[in-house]
Amino acid sequence: MTQILHIVGGGMAGSEAAWQAAEMGVQVVIHEMRPKVETFAHKTGHLGEMVCSNSFRSDDSEQNAVGLLHWEMRAANGLIMATADAHRLPAGGALAVDRDPFAETVTAKLTAHPNVSVSYEEITTLPTEGNWIFATGPLTSGTLGQAIQAETGAEALAFFDAIAPIIYAESIDMSQAWMQSRYDKGETEEERTAYLNCPMDKAQYEAFIDALLAADKTEFHDGETAGYFDGCLPIEVMAERGRETLRFGPMKPVGLTNAHHPDTKPYAVVQLRRDNALGTLFNIVGFQTKMKYGAQTDVLRMIPGLENASFARLGGIHRNTFLNSPTLLDAQMRLKSKPHIRFAGQITGVEGYVESAAMGLLAGRMAACEILGRDCPVVPQDSAMGALVHHITGGAEAKTFQPMNVNFGLFRPVDGLKGGRRGRKDRYKAYTDRAKSVWTDWLGEIGP
Repeated sequence: MTQILHIVGGGMAGSEAAWQAAEMGVQVVIHEMRPKVETFAHKTGHLGEMVCSNSFRSDDSEQNAVGLLHWEMRAANGLIMATADAHRLPAGGALAVDRDPFAETVTAKLTAHPNVSVSYEEITTLPTEGNWIFATGPLTSGTLGQAIQAETGAEALAFFDAIAPIIYAESIDMSQAWMQSRYDKGETEEERTAYLNCPMDKAQYEAFIDALLAADKTEFHDGETAGYFDGCLPIEVMAERGRETLRFGPMKPVGLTNAHHPDTKPYAVVQLRRDNALGTLFNIVGFQTKMKYGAQTDVLRMIPGLENASFARLGGIHRNTFLNSPTLLDAQMRLKSKPHIRFAGQITGVEGYVESAAMGLLAGRMAACEILGRDCPVVPQDSAMGALVHHITGGAEAKTFQPMNVNFGLFRPVDGLKGGRRGRKDRYKAYTDRAKSVWTDWLGEIGP
């Protein structure tokens, strides 16, 4: 009898897991509760819908860990990366995508695959038998979350994830704003002008910080704590850490020249990135926020060039649940207490679209190997995939475990290379060369 792989959740991780297993010849059922059961962040019932940024971040596979992860996923015939490449937008060296066509294509590819079917219903319990991958992401439903909590015996771990606002391009005042990527990064003129920049002088910056600190914010419910992930801090939380924090973060003025006043150096700069292929929508880079809607419009319209901004979507904040994976999952991403169940994606304690999809890729291949009776070689720790999965399944300190982006700090040192900033370029190139080699070998061992 054919064994079926059930995948709960049709986001980045679930979609990639389904694709990988199906391509290996396994019959897959994706269980997706949307659109029957909605979340506040999702707008459609599409698989692979992007709900926060539209960026997959750096695409540099020689000097950046997330760019290396892109390379490894492409080498593994990854659905998410192939679809992102097909719907790429100019982003100055980053990989940004047109979010709606991206999700539509992911959905079309999966539903057309002969080994994939989709069941639109909510799974509320952990099954006692079968082959399962739970890739329900940061917005795992409350009922299922309770079932996971009951099984793991651990208190729910959560932080708050914030979403950046999106603005209609036609409402931006281009007599004040200009198009330029930081340090003119990119190989084409389109890449070098991928970001829209709004400058502030010192007085404007100080008034903006005052308004940000005084704005009405979303209140937390009883029992919830604001344990934010540092890679996705709301702007007002950054401002509370010091008045200059934003100026050294998402509002840093470096690498930019004001096209309208080239001799005047901005004190701070707000950047916006194209959010769709038509160029009609822009999201404010790094401006996740928990301000209430009325306060958001008032404060954000203080930014020069955005005085008459019209918002396609205001920012928001939500609870983001994840497992204490170092204590709960084995090296094959299986739940130790129920090894017929794997977890993948953000719920395992990785952060970001790319990292979530990467863990889905591994879980899908591991589950397929098990169903097909194949040996599954250990994922090489010196690859980006291996460094990340090793971190979440045992390399991290369980007592202080928090969501993690892929980064070179997770990689084992390369013998003979010096540390420090001066040796960083050579060190990163050595990391990526080594990773590509061992990852290619692993793909050869695991087979198509």
